[in-house]
Amino acid sequence: MPAQVISMGDFRTAQHHAAWSLLEIARPGNRTQPLGVLLADAQTDQLTLRLLPAAGLDELEEQAADILDFLAEDLAQKALEMGASQLLASLEDSLSGFFRISDRTEIAYSGDPQRKTDKLFDEYVDGAVRPYITHIPVYQLRAAATKFGEGMNTGGGEAEDWVRVPAGMRVSDGMFAVWVVGRSMEPLIKDGDLCAFRANVTGSRQGKRLLIEKFDETDFASRYTVKRYTSVKDVGDDDDWGHREVRLEPLNPEFEAFNLAPDQFRVVGEFVGVLESA
Repeated sequence: MPAQVISMGDFRTAQHHAAWSLLEIARPGNRTQPLGVLLADAQTDQLTLRLLPAAGLDELEEQAADILDFLAEDLAQKALEMGASQLLASLEDSLSGFFRISDRTEIAYSGDPQRKTDKLFDEYVDGAVRPYITHIPVYQLRAAATKFGEGMNTGGGEAEDWVRVPAGMRVSDGMFAVWVVGRSMEPLIKDGDLCAFRANVTGSRQGKRLLIEKFDETDFASRYTVKRYTSVKDVGDDDDWGHREVRLEPLNPEFEAFNLAPDQFRVVGEFVGVLESA
């Protein structure tokens, strides 16, 4: 059945034009089950996709499950070889048995293509929010610092939204997402990126990219920062090594590193990855 036309922005003002298709699998009783979404960007001819894992489908024969385990990787590779639009055309011409594909639906959108693909996936395939399994909460920075950080627990508090994590990202309790402002961690993190962090950082922090709350800053825009953590050790009076200061280092050479004493900051979380790029 052709997919419904979705309005995701004005074609005259949107940054991207694309076409998407719903991939389905045949099920007993002459019915189909949605499997995933394939989105072909018209400008770049790149494919963005989101598929259900084989474990999320019931009553699959072993051979079919094995095929589904490698399907996303296979489609991505073929899209690189022939282009996303040609891949969709090839699937439209060849699929009629176990796999089915809908007619293409043209859309216009702005922002990250994976984010748009995930929204379509949520609406047409599987929109269930499974906290800390498929989705993590999105917080404002101040709310995240209140909820997480040293001495805080991860219970309670209302998230402003829940965001689906990318395939392959390991999810655990205490993960959260915030919008990061500033250019000091470019090219890893761009101004306005939605980033995932893991609270309750344990073990050595040396070299980790951390979300830091600085206690001596009254300006909200400067109070929170993401930097690379490096400990600076001094020899104490008893010749033992002591952590006197830590050095917080940017990745962007246009910005300078700075030192803080241990009582001047706290760690809110450890950077895991970018969920939506600005």
